[in-house]
Order: sequence, then structure tokens, then C-alpha cells
Amino acid sequence: MFLSALLRIGVWRSLWRAYRKGCTGNIIKGEGLVLGGVFVIGPEDQGILLEHREKEFGDKVNLLAVLRSARKIQDGLATAK
Repeated sequence: MFLSALLRIGVWRSLWRAYRKGCTGNIIKGEGLVLGGVFVIGPEDQGILLEHREKEFGDKVNLLAVLRSARKIQDGLATAK
């Protein structure tokens, strides 16, 4: 898993982007092989409105999709009142 992850060009692009921004990371601390994700979960029947799981290191969620999903929660709460 680790070696195949390092061979992906997207991972190297993300590393270069972070390096240019001055992020040196924490190479010694923490678990470096865990991928993350973002979930936007609405109340009650709305359920999961957005699911984004990292496919490779440095994969980013679409922030516009997160905002749209959050607005769905707000719209649902406003109509319920």
C-alpha cells in the first residue's frame, strides 16, 4: 500500500503544493498512512448529504459541494419551523 501510494503522480503534486506553501509536515509523529474524508450529515431523514473519501494522499474535497450540502441542511431546518 505505502509503495503504491508513493508512485502516484497526484501524491507528488500534493507534496509539492504543500512544500511550496511552507508546510513541512510531521514526519516523525502520527500515522502517515491513514487517508481521511469529509462527511456532511443532515438531521433525521436527510441522512448523508455528502461523502468524500481520500483516494490518495493530498486528495481534496470540493469546497463548493460542501457549502451546497450545508445549505441543504439549513434549508431543511428553515422549512421545518
